[in-house]
Amino acid sequence: MQIENDYDRDVYNGDVGIVQCVDLEEGELIVVFDGRDVSYGFGELDELVLAYAATIHKSQGSEYPAVVIPLATQHYVMLARNLLYTAVTRGKRLVVLVGQRKALAIAVKGARSRRRWSKLREWLIGVDKLNRKPRVD
Repeated sequence: MQIENDYDRDVYNGDVGIVQCVDLEEGELIVVFDGRDVSYGFGELDELVLAYAATIHKSQGSEYPAVVIPLATQHYVMLARNLLYTAVTRGKRLVVLVGQRKALAIAVKGARSRRRWSKLREWLIGVDKLNRKPRVD
């Protein structure tokens, strides 16, 4: 899996390819992305990672023939409706959910929303005071 955009090679973060060959004499690796050979020098291999399994985050924007999604209550924080939706919509032909029914119910219900601690309100109030303008609520 390519882990950063490379406009010169026309491969992008999240693209998955198959290693075609390793040429020790030339010091390069050839990866096939959608039927296209892309060459990497050994010094550039930090742009690639193995992709036997990928996180939902890394798979955003990509589709795969089959997707297996583990669901367990032990990972309660990750059981969110938006993450489940993203995971399910990555599969083109087959999506398999493996795990606990209770975990699926928690993710689908998705009633909880995490509070964000951005301090945006405090920052805006501070800016308001600096400009000495009346605050509009």
